[in-house]
Amino acid sequence: MNRQALDNLKQQIPLMGYLQAHDWNPARQLSRGRWMGLCPLHEDHKPSFLVNKDLFYCYGCGRGGDVIRFAELYHQVKFPQALALLLQWRGLAPLLHEAASFYVMQLHRHGEAVVYLDQRGVRSPQLIEHMRIGYAPGGSCLRRWLTQLGYSLPALRHAGLITAVGYDAYMHRIVFPLEGNLYGRSLSASAPPHRFLPGAKGGLYCWEQVRRYPEVILVEGLFDYAALWQAGFQNVTCSLGTHLNARQLRQLCDGPRTVYLTFDADGNGSGQQAAQCLSRSLRERGITARLVSLPEGHDPNSFFVGGGHAQEFQRLLERACL
Repeated sequence: MNRQALDNLKQQIPLMGYLQAHDWNPARQLSRGRWMGLCPLHEDHKPSFLVNKDLFYCYGCGRGGDVIRFAELYHQVKFPQALALLLQWRGLAPLLHEAASFYVMQLHRHGEAVVYLDQRGVRSPQLIEHMRIGYAPGGSCLRRWLTQLGYSLPALRHAGLITAVGYDAYMHRIVFPLEGNLYGRSLSASAPPHRFLPGAKGGLYCWEQVRRYPEVILVEGLFDYAALWQAGFQNVTCSLGTHLNARQLRQLCDGPRTVYLTFDADGNGSGQQAAQCLSRSLRERGITARLVSLPEGHDPNSFFVGGGHAQEFQRLLERACL
């Protein structure tokens, strides 16, 4: 990219907008266009990160620059990879939003998808709307829809929405929109159960709606999240697996709170081991972590599908150990 193209990119992605999209919020405004807050690049205990229009500088770690430099440091990549991430971030969000909207329209047109959700205990229309749950029938229906809206085939391939030969990448899958990605859960036992588009899985699920709670329930999967939210536990979030990325860990530690780790009670103990490892990491960062013991062989989703009630789960939270 030449200098003009770089300047155009920075104009199209304001630094403050990119920071806020990655969960940075200023602690105070110093003057018009100048803000101060905790540094997202290191463990900061008092506001030392200055944003002055389209530039930043941290008085704690001594690093600064523009939005491209921030992307390099935040994602720990080199300059070309930072440019690619910013270009993807600029163009991918509207495309994924349109794809997710298409999948939402398909959900109630396909009986097998509704039956599958019912079997997983997902029945509340409010929950389905809250999570924007959709269905990917497959074939080339998504490709036709998006190309009619004006998106090019190379853009769809780059996003991972269609294969090299032009078919929809997601087929016979329940689809959940994420931040900058889509998660697809297969209805077929012959296909891999979990699938994401290329790229990062993002931060904690619905974190902005959860971060205000002093107590947070962390689960592994989106169906676990759905079961708890439907049962009335709206202080729940999801890590999409037992291993948190650096951003998810920062989010859990962005303020004083208690985190209830509610990972699967696997027969091999892997879920419990991951929860214990994470609880140590959280405690080292000053966060209270409690381990929730589910009945053996259960996850939160199967607990409720199997007849568990909100009052029973509340008792599990109350008995959670440090």
